[in-house]
Amino acid sequence: MTNKPHRGTIYPEQAEILSHQACDGDQYILRVQAPQCAANALPGSFVHIQVAPSRPLRRPISIMRTSATEGWVELLYKVVGEGTGLLALRQPGEKLDMLGPIGVPFRFNRERPRTLLIGGGVGMPPMVFAAQQLHIDSHFKPFAILGSEVPFPFRPQPSRILIPEMPDGVIASMPLLDDWGVPGRLTSQRDFAGCYQGFVTDLAKHWLDSLDRKNRELVEIFACGPHPMLAAVAALALEFDLPCQVSLEEYMACGVGGCAGCVVPVRTGETGQAMKRVCVDGPVFDARQVFF
Repeated sequence: MTNKPHRGTIYPEQAEILSHQACDGDQYILRVQAPQCAANALPGSFVHIQVAPSRPLRRPISIMRTSATEGWVELLYKVVGEGTGLLALRQPGEKLDMLGPIGVPFRFNRERPRTLLIGGGVGMPPMVFAAQQLHIDSHFKPFAILGSEVPFPFRPQPSRILIPEMPDGVIASMPLLDDWGVPGRLTSQRDFAGCYQGFVTDLAKHWLDSLDRKNRELVEIFACGPHPMLAAVAALALEFDLPCQVSLEEYMACGVGGCAGCVVPVRTGETGQAMKRVCVDGPVFDARQVFF
């Protein structure tokens, strides 16, 4: 659709629904056949979907995982209004008008292979996608912390991967992460079995405190979730003097940089400030540029 350098390449596709799974907490896992998006998506990018023919305004949804060989893209979303409510009614075999992948993805630094992935609520998908990409490169050692205040959109299971630094009893993880060999733990303020009782940042701080200086210097933080959570993650990164990238969640209209309806203030240099579009200048930004 566009070859402008700052946008990358955004493909329009009539994406066939392969499966549409309803989960607790009004959450849905949607898998669509979208070969061009699947072949080009990177962790942090998203798609823009027309939820129904009667609703021309699209909805942005983060990508949770892909299969470039099979050509599918998997998404997680939560019903929060009329638009996503209409999307939840769509059935396998139907086609969705979709644009993607869109946005600046996460950038992984090989000098900081201990990637701490922090996802909250519907901010979990980019972290799962990051884990999918990182686990195939033995150089990286990702650790994922996922939090939710509604039931998780998967069945948590005791992890088979031992993490000595974890508090006693904190053993719940996402089964998919275990299958990939990626250490992961779950947090919630609700009484979910095996989960850390508290915020994702509380468990992240506990883990960072357990590392010696040499190992801590190998850490970089990546996060996606509600704005207050990201602000807390940015503060944690500042406390430990760690680089941190955040993926912002904003309402969008066009999703391809034309309307400037999703702009946020971003620090440029020591004292400068600019308004950046979350859709194409982001959604991934350096945390220190956003939370200043």
